[in-house]
Amino acid sequence: MYLKIHETPKGKIVAACDQELLGKVLDNGRIYLDLKTHRSFYSGSLAGDKELREALGNFVSANLVGKRAVAVAIEMDIADKRDVMYINKTPHIQLYRI
Repeated sequence: MYLKIHETPKGKIVAACDQELLGKVLDNGRIYLDLKTHRSFYSGSLAGDKELREALGNFVSANLVGKRAVAVAIEMDIADKRDVMYINKTPHIQLYRI
């Protein structure tokens, strides 16, 4: 998956996207997510589950797209399956720590 960490004055924003989704547009008529136009938000380096877990250890916001990326957050108990949005069959979740 692709992982990019955006450093901000308020903390880290973690963006992760399953590799095969980058460059696609997800649209179910209700939710629209353009991973083509906003490619640079996600296209950091290729990473595995371990790197994403480390990044999710300290963040203020996280934006995760795809089965693999979302599964890591659920396995870490920082997200719940009930909170996952689906764009067609693609899971997507936004997390915030306040």
